[in-house]
Amino acid sequence: METNRKHWMDNLRWVTVLLVLLYHVIYFYNNKGVFGGVGGFGDGPQYQDALMYVLYPWFMPLLFLLAGVGSRYALERKSAKEWFKTRTRKLLVPATIGLFVFQWMTGYFNTHVAGTDAMAAVPQPVKYFLWAFSGIGPLWFIQDLWLFSLILLLIRKISCSVKCSKTSELFATRNWLLVIVLVLLGVLFWAGQQTLVFNPRPESADGLWNLYKPVFYFIIFLLGYYVFSKDEVQETLGKAWIPLMAAAVIAGTVLTVTTFGENNTVPQYMSTPLNCCYGWLMCLAMMGWFKARFDKTNAFAGYMTRSSFGLYIVHYLVIASFGYMMKFYTQLPPMAMYCILTVAVFTISPLLYELIRRIPVVRWCVLGIKK
Repeated sequence: METNRKHWMDNLRWVTVLLVLLYHVIYFYNNKGVFGGVGGFGDGPQYQDALMYVLYPWFMPLLFLLAGVGSRYALERKSAKEWFKTRTRKLLVPATIGLFVFQWMTGYFNTHVAGTDAMAAVPQPVKYFLWAFSGIGPLWFIQDLWLFSLILLLIRKISCSVKCSKTSELFATRNWLLVIVLVLLGVLFWAGQQTLVFNPRPESADGLWNLYKPVFYFIIFLLGYYVFSKDEVQETLGKAWIPLMAAAVIAGTVLTVTTFGENNTVPQYMSTPLNCCYGWLMCLAMMGWFKARFDKTNAFAGYMTRSSFGLYIVHYLVIASFGYMMKFYTQLPPMAMYCILTVAVFTISPLLYELIRRIPVVRWCVLGIKK
């Protein structure tokens, strides 16, 4: 079984998770108006914020692509019932029960970041529930994944009588025509972004819709399941990764240079053709690059493959607590804050994960693991 494992996918997944951790360090102190951070250090340009423009268009779509591919492989080995039971434990439990066991601490700092005046008169038990829900943070990703898993099973049940042989034949050719077809699938990437609420109404669920982006990410997830799970597609990307990466770097450079200073998370920005073009090209290029160069493993890669999900679950508490305390309770220079927060998230997060996974019951609640 291990000899058939696609190590390049494992490696790409954990590397992307590490990039999420790094992104959150920069995002937490951004001064571009991106919601959720504590703000920057003055009104002048913070050139380190350029990392947000480089990463945000593609790293979460890439994780959903890989999740779709992984779902296809898992459902070839397990029954639908067994697979969904596992998904519920791994995804839904940490994103619900885990909020009250662990993520409420993240919510505590999130509410302080947002301002505490509105919470001052709230009874303590009510505060706890508010902290728990405010602590969802990055867990929107696994909430989306659980929902997509449920919908996928419904789609499979409805279409169970449809044969897939012709679909396989469609991707049987490994040439530049297939590369062009894969690039053109970026139209779906763009179309998904058009489903966002461009003028979200205050005091409504519009902001949550734009955060979860269910239609957009579900399109990406299905592309992973139906298209990028094909060996022929992966082989083609592996052969074409250099021109794909070159095109992505050019698009990303133009995007960053021409839009630096804008809020890169608002719908008007994310739905632009250039942002979508860059995001999609980077998804293709990263998959091709790792397929061609990183289809191998070692002890460290094996550990990261096993632990990256847990790091994603616990890391934002480190970001929120250390980032908040340094900004408001120290006089450290900005560069020192960035350095300390980066070191903290890459060292304390693994320690926190290792601690939690060793505590019975708590590991089930927070990480969705039994042993």
